[in-house]
Amino acid sequence: MRVIRVMTYHVHQCRGADDRTDPDRVVEVIRRAAVDIVALQDVNSVGHAGQLAYLASQLQMEHHGGVRAGDNALLTRVPLRGVQQYQLGSGGYCQKADVDVAGQRLHLFNVRLTGGFFRYRAQTSNLFEEDLLGRHSACCPQLLVGDFADSLAATLLFTWPGALRRTPRPFWSATYPARFPLLSRDRGYCRGGLRILDCAVQHGSLAREASTHLPVCFSVQLTDTRQTLQVKGIKRRPMETVPG
Repeated sequence: MRVIRVMTYHVHQCRGADDRTDPDRVVEVIRRAAVDIVALQDVNSVGHAGQLAYLASQLQMEHHGGVRAGDNALLTRVPLRGVQQYQLGSGGYCQKADVDVAGQRLHLFNVRLTGGFFRYRAQTSNLFEEDLLGRHSACCPQLLVGDFADSLAATLLFTWPGALRRTPRPFWSATYPARFPLLSRDRGYCRGGLRILDCAVQHGSLAREASTHLPVCFSVQLTDTRQTLQVKGIKRRPMETVPG
């Protein structure tokens, strides 16, 4: 069973905690993490429309999404299928892609929600529509990562239907603001035959300067959900010739 590494990273249009726009710092943070897929939020800006393409070229990864300023986008070293972008309303976005891992299908969701109780409630309601987390193909494992914004609203409103569960959390899971993180805005949820082997917030000095959010990395393994029976006590016998 193959393990893939997934990062969620709100890059704040590559503008760091020092208010300086520098895509090369973001490139280096991602490179050091050695990940297979990066779920980006808030990439590109009006003045730097080519940020996503630049990040992809420097990291030698394929890119998907990022059409508008502030969009979600995916950087990947593994093939993705059916990549689609959805607007959740009030500045919220969800990007969906299918990933084939060792012959199994993983549904990946890259989410960016915005704060405000009523906006948050509307966005989470749209997130569980049939086309996204409410889709009939939920029998496949699902991994939901991104920026979930308002921690208080998330606690009050994010009651997960359908066995969605929070991924394991590191001891200090806060990611925002990057220089002195107090809020756990960037995180993950999963459903189905997934095993999260490791979850870690990148706390390095470069990560604290490259964006206003710290990135989070997940080591993900798809488990075999097929049922098998153990057969015990089989006696070995020589092969016999059957008449006719």
